[in-house]
Amino acid sequence: MRRFNSLTEVRHELAAGTTSCRQLVEYYLDNIRRKQHLNAFLEVWPEEAQAQAAAVDAKLAAGTAGRLAGMVIGLKDVLAYEGHALQSSSRILDGFRSLFTGTAVQRLLDEDAIVIGRQNCDEFAMGASNETSYFGPARNELDPDRVPGGSSGGSAVAVQADLCLASIGSDTGGSVRQPAAFCGIVGFKPTYSRISRYGLIAYASSFDQIGTLTRSVEDAALLLEVMAGPDQFDSTVSQRAVPAYSQQLAPAPHYRIGYIQDCLERPGLNPEIKAATERALDQLRGQGHLVEGVEFPYLDFIVPTYYILTTAEASSNLSRYDGVKFGYRAPDVTDLESLYKKTRAQGFGPEVQRRILLGTFVLSASYYDAYYTKAQRVRRLIKEKTDELLRDYDFLVLPTTPTTAFRIGDVNKDTLAMYLADIFTVQASLAGVPAISVPNGQDSEGLPIGLQILSGAFREEHLLAFASSFTQASAPQVA
Repeated sequence: MRRFNSLTEVRHELAAGTTSCRQLVEYYLDNIRRKQHLNAFLEVWPEEAQAQAAAVDAKLAAGTAGRLAGMVIGLKDVLAYEGHALQSSSRILDGFRSLFTGTAVQRLLDEDAIVIGRQNCDEFAMGASNETSYFGPARNELDPDRVPGGSSGGSAVAVQADLCLASIGSDTGGSVRQPAAFCGIVGFKPTYSRISRYGLIAYASSFDQIGTLTRSVEDAALLLEVMAGPDQFDSTVSQRAVPAYSQQLAPAPHYRIGYIQDCLERPGLNPEIKAATERALDQLRGQGHLVEGVEFPYLDFIVPTYYILTTAEASSNLSRYDGVKFGYRAPDVTDLESLYKKTRAQGFGPEVQRRILLGTFVLSASYYDAYYTKAQRVRRLIKEKTDELLRDYDFLVLPTTPTTAFRIGDVNKDTLAMYLADIFTVQASLAGVPAISVPNGQDSEGLPIGLQILSGAFREEHLLAFASSFTQASAPQVA
């Protein structure tokens, strides 16, 4: 069976009778078995996936199948699926099984998506390389000695290596977009609140957002269309009506496009990524779009602001993991205090402990105003400036990452370098606007390069249409 690049291709062959959902599941299960060295999946559910496939085949025959019939997907290990293990790739949730199914996952199932397994990620989604996972790093298929990015690294590799058609991940500061760039696929983060977070393990609640990893913008649009919308279980979710994103992928003939000039002059930006981004901008000019450089004076404050706020929220969110109610419990305890200390010391990895300590520090009475309050003010400035630019321009375009995929172990011991890997992705997260990373060629070593596009809040239909147009126009170069 050949590799499929979109659900449309799958549905065409299903309609022609040249394949079936059961055959699709067998194909992906075989690929997973052959590529176990990539460590993309933590757990696979073959019997369940085969049963789901048989049921979908019957619905297709009866003409009652849902919009996602034929789509085999994987779930990042932060999404609740009733009766299935849920660990956030951490020891501290060892043995825990979800008691319910999250809203986004349930909506996928309701439209006949077939869930094949749960995927490796950075522990509690904290990382940019998938090296902080308790289960070991996922590996980039193009070079298994390199990282796939993070935190949704396993989810990205699964799509890159043809282990499933699409993956559902989470994006706090770039955790869908950055691995998509490293793996040469499409990573999409919608507007904050567009998709319900009910059933998503919390890292930083004012940033966390469910996102998608796919091989086509078309599939990203359809998945958003299915998952988005109001939810009685999430009071923060948007009540706006959900457009038919998958039916609105025809772009306008001309757009106003801004690019942040400082990003292209940034120290540490790979020269080949700079050149690829400039080629993309020239390509857009050649298509008749207005492309102009813009100033963004807060670039140096983006990463510090993001890490102050997210670590603060993480220290609060992760306080529930104490060995009392669920998950891992340290065996050698003598009293309640030692239970807390030993369970959390043994259950959390070094990076999670580091972020809990940082978050507790910035929330402490002596430093709350100096750090946390000030970071909230800077976040407001970043959001206001981003919104201002997106009123003047339809889109902002910038590199997704400053480098291509680095080797496993190269950056993990340098915490600051790891944090700076997020420098181009966290702006959209701080501002709460939608962003997408699309393939933009390769470097001289054959490693993928990503181009990131931002739009105004709740303008996903325009963003997806533009991204689809760009990927189609640049397909020969990207391939």
